[in-house]
Amino acid sequence: MPLKTTLRGLLEDGLFERIADLAAERRRVLPSLVSLTFDTDPLICWHAIEALGVAAQRVARDDPDFVREQLRRLYWLISEESGGICWHAPEAMAEIVFHEPELFVDYLSIAVHLLVSIEEEDLAHFRAGALWAIGRLGPLAGDHVDRVQGAVIAALDDPDPQVRGTAAWCLGRVGKAASLADRSDLLSDDASVALYVDGTLERRNVSEVVRRALSG
Repeated sequence: MPLKTTLRGLLEDGLFERIADLAAERRRVLPSLVSLTFDTDPLICWHAIEALGVAAQRVARDDPDFVREQLRRLYWLISEESGGICWHAPEAMAEIVFHEPELFVDYLSIAVHLLVSIEEEDLAHFRAGALWAIGRLGPLAGDHVDRVQGAVIAALDDPDPQVRGTAAWCLGRVGKAASLADRSDLLSDDASVALYVDGTLERRNVSEVVRRALSG
């Protein structure tokens, strides 16, 4: 059975540790998981992102340089030179760093700053993902958040509800929910946003996301 087919089956069942075991034996698992972030099923895509973090952590025990090369490639896939073809690269980078923040501390900074470093003409494709990346890293983002906080707050006014909702969730995750306190417009924003949290892809209204962020 082709590796990608095997991985997709494991992703359907959320068997991330099984995938990590396989990655320890076959390094091709990591790039194959990146390719599965293109899957047309949103849950498979998000499971592939989560599995990347778990599997990369396992591989990094013996071969951190290989994982670092995958991070380098994900960063390149966001760049103008690559054509910006991997729209979920920010999320994938953040997930890998989340599992090994000390080992890949240099990419922690890069992942947080994507929101302000991606070329403006490409940012529309990546803005929601870059916001999710910051929120996923949460407290790990530390002082790096100060440089991007303005861009996160500006995203609250984006016409795309996915961006608005993810920005609100992000602010809650990094301890900056106070920025939402006077946004009555968002508290009545009934537009829908999809958020992947704790292994589940949930649909919420932007207003619900804001209330949860404000409640801590």
